This record gives sequence, C-alpha cells and structure tokens, in this order.
Amino acid sequence: MLWKTGRRSSNVEDRRGVRLTGGKMKGGGIGIILLALVGMYFGIDPSVILNSGLVDGGGPVQQSSMQLSPEEDHLADFVSVVLADTEDTWDVIFRDAGSAYQKPKLVLFTGAVQSACGYAQSATGPFYCPADKKVYIDLSFYRELKHNLQAPGDFAQAYVVAHEIGHHVQNLLGISAKIQAQRQRLAPAAYNQLSVKVELQADCFAGVWANHANRVRHILEPGDVEEALNAASMIGDDTLQKKSRGYVVPDSFTHGTSRQRVKWFREGLNSGDIRRCNTFI
Repeated sequence: MLWKTGRRSSNVEDRRGVRLTGGKMKGGGIGIILLALVGMYFGIDPSVILNSGLVDGGGPVQQSSMQLSPEEDHLADFVSVVLADTEDTWDVIFRDAGSAYQKPKLVLFTGAVQSACGYAQSATGPFYCPADKKVYIDLSFYRELKHNLQAPGDFAQAYVVAHEIGHHVQNLLGISAKIQAQRQRLAPAAYNQLSVKVELQADCFAGVWANHANRVRHILEPGDVEEALNAASMIGDDTLQKKSRGYVVPDSFTHGTSRQRVKWFREGLNSGDIRRCNTFI
C-alpha cells in the first residue's frame, strides 16, 4: 500500500505508553479465552463485552508508563495516514449526498483504555464506541492479525481501521441506533443475525473506502486487495470457531462467515457505492 506520502490526520488521540491497571478478567483462563476470541472480531458496540461481567472495572485505575518501540511509532504513523484517507473519502461521499461528515477521533492505547462505552482491555480488539464517536485500537492487535490470524500486510491493517470507521458511518446515518433499539425486543439468536448484517455492512463500507481512495490517490499495490480479502476471510465467525473449538455454531455468529465477509468487502470495493451496501435486505 502506498501511504508514506499521505496526509496525517489531526484526529488521533495518542494514549500509548500509559498503561491502565485496576480492571481485571473474571472467570480465570476461560474468561481470558472468551475475550480473546471476541477480540478477534471487530465489534460495533463494545458495551456488549464491557458490560458482560467478564471484565471487572471496579477499584482504582492506576497508571504506569512504558517505553514505546520504533515499530509501534511506525504503525501509529501508518494508522494516522489511513484515518486521514478515510476522512477525505467520507467527506466527499457525504458532501455528494448533501450532508457533512463528522470526523471521528481514533484513540491509540496500550493494554487498557477507558471509553464512554466502559473500560476495555486490548483483548477486546479494535472497537468503535458510538457514545463518544471514537475508534479505539491497541496497535499490538496487528501482531495478532499477522501471527495468530495469518493476515499480514499493511492493507490488511488498513482494512481494520476502515471497518471501524464503517461503524462510525453507520452511527452517523442512524443505522446503529435502530439496531440497538432492537436488542431488547429480539431473542439472542435473532439479534445475532441482525448483528451479522451490521458487521457485513461495515465490511462493505470499508470496501467503498478502498475503491474511492485508490481511484483518487492510487494507494493500491499488487497484492493489496488479496491482503484485505484474506483478512476478511480469517476473521469470519466460522473460521474463528473452527480454529478455537473445532466446530461451528451458526446461531452464535455475530460477524458473518468468511465467505460473507469477503463477498461484502468485495461488493464495496468493486462498486464504490454505499447504496450497494444494504445488507439488511
């Protein structure tokens, strides 16, 4: 991915190097495994995890400083460019639709973070918090993406950011609020099906960003699209469940199968049209 000459966003909130302590995992090893699995997903609303009882946010939260590596600084620079690129893309799309795009903040953190959606540890993975309109990411997730999920490459990393920004777009369009209103009305299996549609739309929106960014700024290099498609495939519910437990439970899917995630990212990438991202029909 050609990114080094790109604009850097001014909307990055860097909280790295300050490690929060005080919240802890419940349930011992099982709790850690559950959150690690959820962390492999890119969730629209982390309150599902943060309020699930697996994380104990009680007690005083202490801070401790840690030294940042050159590798992390490089990734922080990269993420800033990707964020700026999503800003430029969605600015144009919203303006063409007669509206104004509200740029989100992207929070970089180390280990744990306090958001308007609650206290989160890095095991929850990257997430978007609708309450404060911020994307949160611990850059160590990219090591997980590369080594544990077999999804290396800078465009795969960009896809992570673009997917979370897709959730921000859903929030601005009022889609998120409509989905959350259904939570108390639906049985868990039915709500999971709705959640899958939300996640697949965010994948499609990520593809729309890639389409526009490449047409305007020519960011793609050979192999980039394959990196993103591979990442989408590696984080499908069926693939993750097979890897973790050896079998799949379709009623528990919340993000879609590998095939579905690839399909909808490709739909956005090929069309560049958010109208083609209606996963709810």
